[in-house]
Parts: sequence; structure tokens; C-alpha cells
Amino acid sequence: MKYYLYALIVFLLDQATKWMIVKRIPIGEERSVIGDFFVITSHRNRGAAFGILQNQRWFFIIITLIVVVGIIWYIRRTIREGKVLLSFALSLLLGGALGNFLDRALFGEVVDFLQFTFDFSLFGKAIYYIYPIFNLADSAIVIGVILIFLESLLVWRKEKKGAAHEHKPDLS
Repeated sequence: MKYYLYALIVFLLDQATKWMIVKRIPIGEERSVIGDFFVITSHRNRGAAFGILQNQRWFFIIITLIVVVGIIWYIRRTIREGKVLLSFALSLLLGGALGNFLDRALFGEVVDFLQFTFDFSLFGKAIYYIYPIFNLADSAIVIGVILIFLESLLVWRKEKKGAAHEHKPDLS
């Protein structure tokens, strides 16, 4: 049950921050947090990550419903199997997916507001890159995916060690 609570916390934080942005910052306005590197802005995205698939609201709603059902099923399974890291990662995915789902379902767009700009020189070449604007739901999803990848690596490593011990010749 605690994993659903984690998902709820992610969802509520995401919705609260989006509400604050909508109410306090006009679209396109920026508020500096760390110079030009990190700013809070007000942006709307009618697509997916990096602005792809613009204006595909119903596609995202249907896909998200399928994904949410799958995540809930998988969380239940991982809880029974005692997979703590994987269950936590899935709870982050669930909270993030539901946060962006609600925006799309109610408003047809997602509120994004975190923007990072990279402006530096590398080997004499000027690098200037504005990372696509995102929100807390997106962050939770990315962290969840990273944790799933980490869990997969840990399981693979454990299985590899187990296989190595099984094939070790008995020298006694």
C-alpha cells in the first residue's frame, strides 16, 4: 500500500506545482532560479516528451490508461515478490503518468515549467543548448525509468554471479 502512497505524493506535488505556475506565472514569462542556467517558466505542451506528437490528446489518453493499468498490475506483482526498488520505481512512474494524464484529460495540454540552459565552451567550441521544458511528473517518470534500469542491472549481475558459481568446478 505504501507504493500507492508514494504515487499519490508524486501526483499531488506535480499537480500543486503546476497549479502554482498557472496561477502565478503568465505563459512565456521566466523567473531566474540560478542565473540563466535554471529558470522557472510557464509553458504548455500539447505533445509528449521533447514536444513530439503534438495535438494527439486522445492517443495519449488511451495509451496512458493502458500504461497505468499495466503499472498497477506490475506493482502488485513486485510487492508480492518483495522487489522494493522496482516497486518504488513503478510508483514514481504511476504518479508521474497520472499527473500528466490529468492535465491532458482536463485541459488537452501539459503544464511544463522547469528549464535548464547549458551555455559553456568545450575544447574551444561554444556550446549552447536549452533542454526541453519539463515538470515534476516528467522528472518522476525519468527517475523511475532509471531505477528500473538499475534494478535490471542488479538482477543481471546477481544472476551472472549465480551462474558463475554453478559452473565452478569442485576442486575438493
